[in-house]
Amino acid sequence: MHSLLIALATAPAPSPTPSLRPGLSEDQVTPGLLGFLLTAFIVVLTAFLIVDMVRRIRRVRYRAQVEAEREAAEEAPDGAGAGTSGGGGLPSDGGVSRPEVNGDAGPGNR
Repeated sequence: MHSLLIALATAPAPSPTPSLRPGLSEDQVTPGLLGFLLTAFIVVLTAFLIVDMVRRIRRVRYRAQVEAEREAAEEAPDGAGAGTSGGGGLPSDGGVSRPEVNGDAGPGNR
């Protein structure tokens, strides 16, 4: 460990002026047009993915909110939500509540 620290401490400092190795030109070490186009493509793709993710998250939140409101309306006392009488599960006219009549076929049939 000590020998590593001594080697790092005695290593020559890099030259203060940046220079290229002999035989290289500046055009050979820059990303050029292809690098710019690939970077721009990745930025645009990332922006589209973020917009799509936000849209999907908003849709999931809205569906959860609607489902919670629907469940709260079904659990409301005095038949305020689903048209039932007193919590017996039957409509106030004594008939049978069928999905095809009230339009609720359940979560699997939407």
